[in-house]
Amino acid sequence: MYLRISIVFICNILVFMTSATELTFELEDNARQCFHEVVKKGTKTTLEYQVISGGQYDVDVLLTGPNGNTLYDERKKQYDSYTFTPDKEGEYVFCFSNEFSTFTHKVVYFDFQAGDEEPKWRNTGDENTALTSLEMSSVTMHESLKIVVDYQTHHRLREATARDRAEYLNERVQYWSIGESILIIILSIGQVFVLRRFFAEKRSNI
Repeated sequence: MYLRISIVFICNILVFMTSATELTFELEDNARQCFHEVVKKGTKTTLEYQVISGGQYDVDVLLTGPNGNTLYDERKKQYDSYTFTPDKEGEYVFCFSNEFSTFTHKVVYFDFQAGDEEPKWRNTGDENTALTSLEMSSVTMHESLKIVVDYQTHHRLREATARDRAEYLNERVQYWSIGESILIIILSIGQVFVLRRFFAEKRSNI
C-alpha cells in the first residue's frame, strides 16, 4: 500500500514541475534565431543565457511581449539573467542575434522558466506518521536534486567555456611556435650563407 501511494506521489512530482525550456544551440554568423513561449498572466518568468564559445563570447538578446513591446534588450552580452512578471497572457518571443559578426559562429545556452512549482506535499490530516515522513523525505530529495542539477548545469557551462578558451590559446601557441621555428630556420640558413660568403671573400684576397 505504501509503495503504491509513493509511486503516485512521485508521479505527481514529475507532473507539477515548472514549465521550463533549456537548450544549447549554435548561432551562425550574420544569423538571428527566435524562440516563442506562451506565458500566463502573473507568472514569474526568468530568462537566463550564456555564450559558451565563439568570437568574443557576446550576443544580442531581445525579449518582446504579446503586443510587440520590448521587455529586455541587451547588446553584445556574454551572459545575463532577467526576471519579470507579465501583466498579460500571451506569446513572448526572445531572440538571439549574431548579425554583428561576419565570420564567427557562437554556441549559446539559455534557460527559460515560467512559474513556480506547486507544493509537492499537502497534509490533509488523515495520513499516518510513517507516510507523512516518507512524503516529506521525497520533497526534500526533490529540492536537493533540483539544486544539484542547477549546480551541474552551471559547472558544465563554465567547463565548456574554459575548454574553448584553452583550446583557442593552445592553437595560438602552436601557430606562434611554428612561426618561431620557421623564423629560426630562415635565420640559420641566412647565417650559413653569410659565413660562407665571408670566408669565400677572404680566400680570393689571398
